[in-house]
Amino acid sequence: MSDRKITIILATLFMAVAVAAIAAVYVWREDGGGIARIGGAFTLVDHTGAERSEADFRGRHALIYFGYSFCPDVCPTALADMLIALDELGPDAARVQPLFITIDPDRDTPAVLKDYVANFHPRLVGLSGSPDQVSKAARVYRVYYARVEDPEAGENYLMDHSSVIYLMDPDGRYLTHFSHGTAPQTMAKRLRELVS
Repeated sequence: MSDRKITIILATLFMAVAVAAIAAVYVWREDGGGIARIGGAFTLVDHTGAERSEADFRGRHALIYFGYSFCPDVCPTALADMLIALDELGPDAARVQPLFITIDPDRDTPAVLKDYVANFHPRLVGLSGSPDQVSKAARVYRVYYARVEDPEAGENYLMDHSSVIYLMDPDGRYLTHFSHGTAPQTMAKRLRELVS
């Protein structure tokens, strides 16, 4: 079996685990309503080098994706779909802040992210930080990630990670998520219902 097929199988497996993990983080209240324990405080550095926290993005909805710039296919596809959906909102898109948070801070410096996010959308903000800062941000969003152990990879290593796009409300509370492969049109329709 080729390395690419193994990577695809592992990525699919981890996406399934991520969806199960998201389902597991719901807390059911006595009135039968559920609230998800997804999201929370973080301190990171944006692609311009400025320190940013979750509070900087309050007041607008946020679409958040965790990935890495060296990702061969999953991350660019998810980001492209997310940003196509955002563009389909038309004027309502101004109510949504797209964010890309790296899970590979060793390679994804602010300078690397500056070039990377420029390939996708003028409003996309790339966020990095120290390994500890990134780990804390991933933990509050229930994001799985790990470096693929391959002694021959050197600096070309891959990262396993969940591939989920989160929609947070203007107060930073979880509203919904979109699994990898959600069509941009489907995403846009749901965004229009929740953001308009």
